[in-house]
Amino acid sequence: MQALKVGVREFRERLTTFLEASGPVAITRHGATVGYYIPAHPSKDSAHLAALRTAAAQLDALLVASGATEEELVNEFKEARRSRRKVRT
Repeated sequence: MQALKVGVREFRERLTTFLEASGPVAITRHGATVGYYIPAHPSKDSAHLAALRTAAAQLDALLVASGATEEELVNEFKEARRSRRKVRT
């Protein structure tokens, strides 16, 4: 399969498009290939989906047991991320 060739700037500007590419993308700078992007499509096998469903059920049970709501959990997560960002800067 022939790789699609794109410049670094175009690759950066259209990254979301290339994330869904069906084949490899050769990234060039001044006409010379400097790297390749090879998309890895997520696996949707039944074992993976079953594991995600189990994890979701466990999270639901933990929320019920703690008396917390999904909204409280999301807000706490967002606050934790904000705190980590402040530490880095």
